[in-house]
This record gives sequence, C-alpha cells and structure tokens, in this order.
Amino acid sequence: MSLKKIIISLEEEETIKKQLEKRSDPEAQRLERFLAMPDLTRTEGNPLCEIAKRALSLADFKDFYDIKTPEIVGTDVSFDLFDFAQDHPARSKSDTYYIDDKHILRTHTTVMWYYFLIQEEIKNKIRNGESVGSLSHGKVYRRDEIDRSHMNVFHQIDGWYLCPKSVKEITKEDLQDVLAKIAKAIYGENVKYRFNEDTFPYTHPSIEMEIERGGKWLEVLGAGVVKGTVLKNLGVDPEVYNGWAFGFGLERLAMISMELPDIRLLWSDDERVKKQLKLDNKFKEVSKFPGIIRDISFVVDKSFTPNDYYDLVRDLGKDLVEEVKLIDTFTSVEKFGADRISYTFRVSYRSNERTLVSVEVDTIQNMLYQETKNRFNAEVR
Repeated sequence: MSLKKIIISLEEEETIKKQLEKRSDPEAQRLERFLAMPDLTRTEGNPLCEIAKRALSLADFKDFYDIKTPEIVGTDVSFDLFDFAQDHPARSKSDTYYIDDKHILRTHTTVMWYYFLIQEEIKNKIRNGESVGSLSHGKVYRRDEIDRSHMNVFHQIDGWYLCPKSVKEITKEDLQDVLAKIAKAIYGENVKYRFNEDTFPYTHPSIEMEIERGGKWLEVLGAGVVKGTVLKNLGVDPEVYNGWAFGFGLERLAMISMELPDIRLLWSDDERVKKQLKLDNKFKEVSKFPGIIRDISFVVDKSFTPNDYYDLVRDLGKDLVEEVKLIDTFTSVEKFGADRISYTFRVSYRSNERTLVSVEVDTIQNMLYQETKNRFNAEVR
C-alpha cells in the first residue's frame, strides 16, 4: 500500500538555513549539525524506519496522506495554533532550539496538521464535507538531559483523522482502537496493553497506552480527541468536524522491542551493531567497553540552566558521551555571592565500538573546562 504523498518545501526554511550557514557562533553550528543528521525513519534497514512502515501500512490508513513537513517552523505554527499556554515549558529557550525569536527546530511532528490543512486539495475536501486523514514522521528536536535513553535529536510519528460529526462522533473507544492496532503492528498480535488518562495541549480527552514487557508496564503511545479550539485555530469548524489524533516517539518503542541498552546504538555505523538492529531481536552486547568518568564543578550566575550545559557537553564529546548527571548544587552567599551558584556534573564517557583511553577523554574534558569558562562566565573549581 502506497499512501498519497505531500512534501512541503518552504522558501523561508531554505533562507533560514542559508543564514545559519553564515553564522559562526556555537549555537548555529550545533543547529546545522542537528539538521544534517540523517532521518532514521527514512533510513532503510534502521528499526525506526521499520516502525514507520508498519504504522503507515495499517489498513485503517489506506486513504490517508503521508506528509513531509519543514524541520524549521514558526513559533506560531508550533505553539500558538496548538493551544500551548504562554508559560508552557516547551516555549522556553532552555527546552526548545530557537533559531531566532520567531523560528525554532520543530519540537513535534504534530505541526503537520497546519501544513496539511493549507493544501488546496484538502481545503476542497473540507468544504465538501469529506473525511480526511494524514500521517507524518521524522526528526524532532528538544533540549534534554543526556543519558542512555535520551538524545536531543529523536524521531516521532503523528497521525490524525477528521470527519464530519454527521458521519461519526469520535469517542475514547476510537482512540483505543487505533492505538491497539498500532501496538499490534509493532509488537505482534499477542501484545498485552492497557490505557490510562493523559493530558496534551491540543487534545481532550486524551489517553496513553502502556504495554507489558518482562513483567513491567511501559508507556508507549498517546492519543486524544482533537480540541475544538485547535480545529478553529486551523480554520476548521468544530461545530461540523471532529477527529482523533495520535503521536509517539519511535526510539522508545524500538528500544523496548530490542531491549536496547543505549539510544546511541540506533545511530551506530558498526556492522556488528547494525546487523542486530531488527525489531523483536534481543540485542546482545558487541562488547562492553569500559567507561571513563570525569567530574566538573563550577560557579555560575543563577540564570544558568542545565539543559544548556548538556548541549555543550554533547557538542564537545559527541557520541562518546554516555551520560551527564547533575550530582550537586550548592549556594553560599559568603563564598559565591547572592546571585551565584555552584554546580557539579558527572560526565560518563563510553564508546559502543572501542575502548577509550584517558588521554582522549582528558583532551575533551580540558576543552570542556575552557568552554565552561568562556560560554557561561563560570569559575571552574
């Protein structure tokens, strides 16, 4: 089954990318690197690509559109249209990658709702009272902590369906039905699952699905009834139309399926790793290479945010950084002054492909000391 495809190409996005290329500041270089990373949902042989294919192949979606949207979007599209409160954490520059005051790296593939509904073909269908649906998948970006299950570049898939209320009133049972079908497509017909209530800015009611693996219940999928206010924001009459929507991160589903111990393995070029990256195949360690741990302590202004620091560590250590843990904070008016605070971070370095040597890590750590001073006006202790 091949879905009808829509590819959104924005001149504005290309202009912003060219502006980024002209900048030499660390943030611009970081964003360029993120944008250049491959989309694993479109990388043949990668388990994230397989999950996307299984979801898109469901019979329920045979009349849906497969839409590819920009990765640089406006804050109005990402937040305002989707009823994100003005004080919602996602709007913060410590949570989201801003290119300028009005443009960000997309934080969720749900932005496809907007791009889908501005297509003339879809506008005509809505005017004619037809039902419509679309799916979208790809990279998203969020400032985040660093550990074995989190990266600041990851992948999502979103889907939604709109129909006139005269055709069907969407209920919670419709949400449960679509989530169950997706879970079975990924984990098999015998997967055990259950549902809980949840909360999202753009759907109500909302639910999450948990599946049982190894005696534990793990959250994997979320869905909800599209809020009338969001439909109105997008130019659809909520008195006439209603719909359901789902969205989820692919890395978590893949790691659960393969019992993968480290998210970085999904990006590995090591053939010993790549040949094991198959859904339902329990991953076996190629070799448990030893790690090296280094601590760094420094005093900075209270405006400092840890997510900014995680970015710096990742910039310097790249895929050798396994985890960055905040292990201590300390304030002392006598020692540091009223507006300064001491942080201690523990950086765990480990390669999934080879044994690290101390001199290699010490080189990175020395750069970290220097850049901590330069970028955050920090006093390294």
